[in-house]
Amino acid sequence: MIVAPLLAIGRYGDGAWAWALLDDDYMRWRIAWTVLQALITCILVLLIGTPLAWVLARFDFAGRALVLRLLMLPFVMPTLVAGMGVLALFGTHGLLWPGWQDTPYLLLYGNVFFNLPVLVRAAYQGFLQVPASRLWAAQTLGAGAWTRFWQVQWPVLLPWLAGGVCLVFLYCFSGFGLALLLGGSDYATIEVEIYQLIAYELAMDEASVLVWLVLAITLLAALAYAWLSRRAAGANPVQPPLPEPVRGWRQYALLAAALVLLALCCVLPLAAIAWRAAQAGASWQVLLDAATLQAAFNTLRFTGLAMLLALLLGVSHAALARRHAWMRSITFLPFMVSPVCVAFGVLLLYPQWTASLSLLVATYALLAYPFITKDLLAAWDALPPGYAAAARTLGASPFQVATRVTAPLLLPSLRRGLTLAAATCVGEFAATLFLSRPEWQTLTTLIYQHLSTAGQDNYDRAMVLTAVLMLLAIAVFALLDANSHTDKGTQRARMG
Repeated sequence: MIVAPLLAIGRYGDGAWAWALLDDDYMRWRIAWTVLQALITCILVLLIGTPLAWVLARFDFAGRALVLRLLMLPFVMPTLVAGMGVLALFGTHGLLWPGWQDTPYLLLYGNVFFNLPVLVRAAYQGFLQVPASRLWAAQTLGAGAWTRFWQVQWPVLLPWLAGGVCLVFLYCFSGFGLALLLGGSDYATIEVEIYQLIAYELAMDEASVLVWLVLAITLLAALAYAWLSRRAAGANPVQPPLPEPVRGWRQYALLAAALVLLALCCVLPLAAIAWRAAQAGASWQVLLDAATLQAAFNTLRFTGLAMLLALLLGVSHAALARRHAWMRSITFLPFMVSPVCVAFGVLLLYPQWTASLSLLVATYALLAYPFITKDLLAAWDALPPGYAAAARTLGASPFQVATRVTAPLLLPSLRRGLTLAAATCVGEFAATLFLSRPEWQTLTTLIYQHLSTAGQDNYDRAMVLTAVLMLLAIAVFALLDANSHTDKGTQRARMG
């Protein structure tokens, strides 16, 4: 599903003339803009996210745990919802600043919405790796706040920030949904250009050239992220400084500014969707349309079928990774290749399965199962070996150990992975555009169809459907959050 289709892309075409595409000024601008918007986003989230993470790591305030949990919300929010939220704020009918639909700022803001939590979480974990004793020693020697940051915290923080920046660049460079909705005709990225070459011009040779260019750049970013993550994860456990209560008006002002900035970047688009949907009036009747009901059914059907396959793949991959270390290194391979490249590759490699349900479901499962593998493998590694050894000493067979000892302990992590995988399937957009039939319309493709059709009613209908999709994502997030609380409670009970 990844390696073979990519090899098929490399073999496609019988002439080198397609590589002349890179000499075209229009295409070079697309490539340059794709790199530029990813780099600008990295700079923006670095400048915004590092101070936010410092505030969250240093100050203890009411609602701090909730803010840390809400940083997971963009991870379960479909890209289409983020794009519609930005349009609701700054598009033709924008609530905050209308008329920005033909500028590059829409895509940059959408990138910040999706990727700021990635950098904040990376920086927050980096701050937790700074030993409290080192900070206290520096303060005892007379070092001020800035000196402690640059001389003590920054060297420890740097690998975590670099890894987060690589991940942000990877997401922005290979992103499709946001670029399709917010880039317009002048600021679309290479991913959008690949889609248009295939869907509208049937120019497979040119598209294959762009796919290999995307893969080369994303591979470099992925390798840098893997190396930096390994370096950061290799640090020894330390005792971080505990967050301190907020004191004085300066700290209160700093905390308020951080929370307002976080809300403006990550919450405002979602609030704009809710407001626009509330003002839709008669357009709410779209929920009763046969096309909407069919799209909802298709979304749930594809998600359910993909989850069954993803569960099998995720558990199998985790079990193999426990035995073979090299299997761990390919766990996140589906994340490193964009859905557009995967969909294009499978179309070339399996033309006889074009627009088949099995290929669509397999692609959904491919994009979802690494979440299951990741959470399950982490929990499996953390299990004390003495539990299984004690069960075997008492006469339990390997099957009994697996079903009565290991499986119950892994079940909370499996639920968490399944929740994230389901969120991925519900909001999937890129592969669906490539691989589905017209009668297999999902909620995401139906929203895009309404948005692409002229008229205020179609715009309002798109916002109503987006609000429904957003509520589904929030429900998934609430389930994920509930699972995390259950996991902690279970762990405390077992330790007791």
